[in-house]
Formats: sequence, structure tokens, C-alpha cells
Amino acid sequence: MTGTLPVLDLARFRSADRDGFLDDLRRAAREVGFFTVVGHGIPREFTERLDAEVRRFFALPLADRLAIENTASPHFRGYSRVGTERTAGAPDRREQIDVGPERAPVDGPERYWGLVGPNQWPPAQPELREAVLAWQDEALRVSREILRALAVALGQPEGHFDRWFDEESHLHLKVVHYPGREAAADGQGVGAHKDYGFLALLHQDDVGGLQVQEPGTDDWLDAAPVPDGYVVNIGEMLEVATRGYLTATRHRVVSPGPGVDRYSVPFFLGPRLDAVVEPIDLPPELAAETGAWDPAQDPDNTLLAAYGENALIGWLRSHPAVAKRHWR
Repeated sequence: MTGTLPVLDLARFRSADRDGFLDDLRRAAREVGFFTVVGHGIPREFTERLDAEVRRFFALPLADRLAIENTASPHFRGYSRVGTERTAGAPDRREQIDVGPERAPVDGPERYWGLVGPNQWPPAQPELREAVLAWQDEALRVSREILRALAVALGQPEGHFDRWFDEESHLHLKVVHYPGREAAADGQGVGAHKDYGFLALLHQDDVGGLQVQEPGTDDWLDAAPVPDGYVVNIGEMLEVATRGYLTATRHRVVSPGPGVDRYSVPFFLGPRLDAVVEPIDLPPELAAETGAWDPAQDPDNTLLAAYGENALIGWLRSHPAVAKRHWR
């Protein structure tokens, strides 16, 4: 693997170079599990407005940020302070807002339907809502285009995955601030983990700090920011859907140094909560590369084909204060 993530131009998917793009996409998704996408068509003004409002929010007095603290939401929406979200059992050094689609609560038969509900927005900054939701719509459009391209690259019809991504799909994003760490503090911005959805698409500033574990090694690769580029990674549900042909890759964020702030907005593409992911029939030449695959092969992170259960386990584990208050 080279010292940087593969960079793919998404515009090639709708061009005369479609086949070459699909080969590059399949190779990056299988061998690395991470790549940077450009040519996505997200207007720069959307991103510039998002960046400005994100910085405004984290500059608000703490009382204004705590007005939407996530412990008030049984749906895990809202603001959480530094150290309150945990990854791999350890606190992350970040503050953030968790945002999803604007929906009314659902009284469904399964526990995971309790994840559906409204967002919380800061009364002190009403402009944040429009900027975040506008960018969320664009991130959804790009993520679904990438997923369609992956379907074709894996020998499937372009719309193969579409049935799981209707108006009730469980997408969400995080608006994140990583404050500079103290000299003696450990470097965990976010601990090493895998994402449990289908895809994640990351908008990050130019500070850096995201690292990707090179598959099969103990080495970490810096996911350096690329101008107008978004980092994309494979989630565990695509690992299930491809019988391990695509593998979710461990990654982490290292806190910035003293006096430095990092901002990012990761978007996570998840299907309907009641989706049960069915493995696809790979073309023989691809299936021959998978070998034996066991979705329970990681004893610390057993994969479930039922997406809602994966999602609920992830939220309960990451936000123990919300779980204790609303999910006894």
C-alpha cells in the first residue's frame, strides 16, 4: 500500500471511462476499505456554510451547547461533551452533535425503533439546522451514488441495494470538534473501531488525524486531507452483504496537538432499521477470492445481519449516560 489513500473521481462512473473507474473502485474497496472521492458535485458553498456554522457552534458558551445535550434525547440526538462518548471502552477526546433525519418517534415492535426521533438544535444558533441538513442531503446523494457504483463493480444491477434505502433508512451524521490535547494526555480522539453501516463519508478540515489500519498489519496509514475530497470507508453491513469480499477496516482519530483544533463532519449511510442484509451472489471470479468467511470471526465485534440490532448495540455501548437514563 502506498503512503496515501487511493483518490477516485466519481464523475468517471458516468463517463466513457466507467469500466476503468469500476476496476479502481473495486480494488480500493477490497484492498484498503478506504478511499478519497473527488468529482462528487457537492457545491463548495454548501461546505463553506457548514464549516462556518460548525465553528460558530463550538465557540458558543457551554450553557448554550448544553441546551441540546444528548442525555435529554432517548434517540441519542444532540450535543455530547468531551469524554462522554466511548470507543472500545475508553472515552474519546471530542465534543459533538449527533444528527439524523427529522422524524417523529416510532412505536415499533422491536427495541431498535426507539432510535427514531427528532433532532435537537441550539436555540442560540438557529442557522445551524439549515446548514447541517442541507449538507446531509448532499452527503446522502453522493453516498448512494458510490453504493450504486460498488454494486456494479461487484457484478450486481446498479439499483441492487436501493430497496434498503428508502425514506426510512437510518442515516446519521456527527458534527465534531477535537480540541488540542494537553501535553501529558493520551492521543485518543476516537479509539480504533469499525463502522457498522454500509458506508461512511467524511468531511474534514486540513488538520488531519484520521488513521487507517493497513489490513493484515499493525501499521497505521494517515488519511491526509485532499482539497474538495471526501474520505469514504466500507462499513460492516457491506462486509456481511459481500460475504467478506469487502472488509470494514479499523480506523481511529489521533487528537491534534496542544493549541490546535480539528473539525469534521462524518456521515454514515445505514439502511432501514428492519433491514436484514442478504449476501449477494458474487461473480465466480470474485467469490473465489473470499475463502471461508464467518460473520462472528471477531470475538469483540460479532456482526449481525439484522441492521437494527447492530445499530442499537452501537449506540448503547457508545453513550452509556443516555443508555442509563432512557434504555434501562
